[in-house]
Parts: sequence; structure tokens; C-alpha cells
Amino acid sequence: MTFKESLTTLPQYILPHHPLSRLMRKFTFSKNKAWKNLFIRKIIAHYGVNMDEALNPNIDSYSCFNEFFTRELKAGVRTINSEKNSIACPADGAVSQAGDITEGDIIQAKGMSYTAMDLLGGDEERAAPFKNGKFTTIYLSPKDYHRLHMPLDGTLREMIHVPGRLFSVNAATANSVPRLFARNERVVALFDTEAGPMALVLVGAIFVASIETVWHGEVTPPSAKEVRTWSYTDNAPQLKKGEELGRFNMGSTIIALFGEDAVNWEDSFVAGEKVQLGEQIGSVL
Repeated sequence: MTFKESLTTLPQYILPHHPLSRLMRKFTFSKNKAWKNLFIRKIIAHYGVNMDEALNPNIDSYSCFNEFFTRELKAGVRTINSEKNSIACPADGAVSQAGDITEGDIIQAKGMSYTAMDLLGGDEERAAPFKNGKFTTIYLSPKDYHRLHMPLDGTLREMIHVPGRLFSVNAATANSVPRLFARNERVVALFDTEAGPMALVLVGAIFVASIETVWHGEVTPPSAKEVRTWSYTDNAPQLKKGEELGRFNMGSTIIALFGEDAVNWEDSFVAGEKVQLGEQIGSVL
């Protein structure tokens, strides 16, 4: 952890994460036209948001900032890779990490790791299929498209809401806060796929007002004191590769887990690389 990263990270330990995020939610859902247009223009200018890709490029027509933030893309600006056995990238963003899960340990940053069991809510049986599998962590910046899509066809079998803190999930914090992704509030979706079990973990962060899924709607807020689970047996949701699965109302991180000898990542799919929704990031073995 560098001195600059310390200055960024250490104050976050004492911040009231959830109250700040709820306050931000009020602002981002505000329908005050002057406020929301000013906020949208500032974000576009500061982060270089490409509104040419938006289905609706007219910022005046968005009812609130969050509607802009979760904007839909024009048809055709992202192509979902359709090659046999290909794994499609679930989001626009940057690869934070990608590699092997070693005896249940997942790399967070150099010299730092956390366990799949902690990430998935503390259940050893739930984490067992991923013990020596593959993982990737993709960070979504404020300029990115913030809807999440399926890497493979999948049948949902369980969703878990794991309460926690709401540290920032940018690179500085990932390099500094131990077990960051296993400490932050998150929503876990477990799917059966052609590659076997797949876990998609939607990680909350400071100022992330809420996490939604297409089959449930808004999962958080409200938060909770204990882990909550939903099992899907009869009429389990089935989603095709490339279909929307959820969204972040404000930005964060998605983590994907696969089992042992199930998938391989592309050679170019490495930490630090920019990625786009739908591009091939790996293959089913």
C-alpha cells in the first residue's frame, strides 16, 4: 500500500458507509431537473462518457440521474460472442484480476487474497465446487455501461444477499483493504451452466445506491443484519448468454467463479486490460 493509497483508503474505515449511500440514493433518484442535468453533464465531462453509444443520448429526457447512469445501449454497439463454447464478458470495465482459485483462495491484489467461502456468504458446501476453479474480477468505472449480462446460458438455482461494509472498490482500495470483496455488501447468483456451476457476485461499494436483478428486482436496499437466501427449484429463471441479469445503480464490481477444469481464460484476458460486454474472455473446456 503506497502513501497515496493510504490517504485514499484509511478514512473510509470510519465513514458511515450505508447512511452515505442512502443519501446518495436520494440525490441520484431526484427528479429535480436542474440538479440532475448538472450532475449528468459533470459526470459526462469528467469521465468521458460516450453518449453516442446510448440508446437515448438526450440527457434532458432522463427523469433522474440514475436513469442516465443505467442507460441502455443502442442495438449493435456491443456484440455477444456466439462461437461454440465461448464465454462472453458480462460487463464493460477493466480486469482487476483473473486466474486460478487455489484451494479456495482468490487473489485480490499482490500479496492479498480472500476465500471463496467468505465471498459466497460463509457456506462451505456452497463454495466447494469452486475450490480449485477459475475466477475473474471486473471493475466498472463511472463512465461504463452499468447493466450486467450473462457470460453463458444459465439456470438460476440460488441467490444470496450478504450484508457488509461499502468500501470503494477502485484499484487503490483493492490494493489496501484486506478481504475487500468479502467484506463489502454483495449479491451472489449461482447458476447451472454448460460449464457446470457458475457464481456471479455483484459487489456493492460506497455510494452504490442499490443492486437489482431481472428476476427479483431491487435486492438492496434495504440491507440486512444476516445473510438472506432465495432458492429456485420450480420455474427457475433461465437466462441466455448475453441477456441482462442485473444492474448497479451507481458503479461497482462483478466477480465470476467457475469450477475446476471447467473453463480457461483467453491469453489476453489479464489484470489491467479494458474489456467490453460480449467479447470472448474464455472458453468452456
